[in-house]
Amino acid sequence: QVQLVESGGGLVQPGGSLRLSCAASKNIFTFLSMSWYRQAPGQQRELVASMTGGGTTIYAASVRGRFALSTDNAENRLHLDMNTLKPDDTAVYYCKARGPEIEYWGQGTQVTVSS
Repeated sequence: QVQLVESGGGLVQPGGSLRLSCAASKNIFTFLSMSWYRQAPGQQRELVASMTGGGTTIYAASVRGRFALSTDNAENRLHLDMNTLKPDDTAVYYCKARGPEIEYWGQGTQVTVSS
């Protein structure tokens, strides 16, 4: 059973930065893709950023140029570096890994952007 554990969330002021990490229980490049999603109160979960097993990345228009994905292959981690944070970025952030037949989700980490 694959496990994903997110960390790095917290309270940050507008304009600040945070790094989220998703630790997987297996080599992250064995997945078809790994992604970050977020869900704000009362809203649907939305894709933030995604990386394929081959390293191709996509970003939601709302975060492009501010957020960046990176990997730590030795520790099986996917990072999401978030810069110039805005109050609209406030949400629970979830990591997802997609395998050939199943998807895995982490438990989420809260990000709050507020002064």
